[in-house]
Amino acid sequence: MGSNSSSKSSSRTIYGNTTTSNPYAYSNTTNKGTLSGFAEGTALRSVYDMVNNSIDSLLEEYINPSPDSAVNQSKINSYSKTLAQQTRKNLENDIISPLSNRNMLRSSQATDLYRNLLNQNISAVSNYTNELASNSREDTGKMLSNLLSMYMLGANYLAELQNHSLKASSGNASKYSSTATSNGGSIAKDVIPVVLAAIEAFG
Repeated sequence: MGSNSSSKSSSRTIYGNTTTSNPYAYSNTTNKGTLSGFAEGTALRSVYDMVNNSIDSLLEEYINPSPDSAVNQSKINSYSKTLAQQTRKNLENDIISPLSNRNMLRSSQATDLYRNLLNQNISAVSNYTNELASNSREDTGKMLSNLLSMYMLGANYLAELQNHSLKASSGNASKYSSTATSNGGSIAKDVIPVVLAAIEAFG
């Protein structure tokens, strides 16, 4: 009667623990995978966090432009402040002061001039706000494009560093082969997983 014994060969690769890093990013590869990220306090990390934290609101602003957005409100406030300062200065230097020096201006007339200036500024800010709302989508689109370009520069940089770490880890890998035999070799077959686990733990 012939023998029923059989053998089965298997091999396993255990990758070396490799860390690739620089002042901007790091990538650590082990047999369980690769973990990569940007270094804290770097421009790459700031752009990464900024885009991830604001992309939803920027997309919403792009789809539904509004003068009430943080960006547009900042523009409106800056425009209003500059307009008020410049027009008041022009009124006082070019009109009120010359007329006052010639005793040609009463206080009530000066009050009317300031009131008219205020109304003109309110109208100018209103027109600016309407124009801003109509151009908001284009401005937000440009901002999104610039931010995503910077974001992808960081992503590509990180991918390149990760690829380098994977290659280095693959170069440091160790291969282990084993053969399990049934009928008389069953003990060796049972021992193989234990041996491989020990190698992985202490290798």
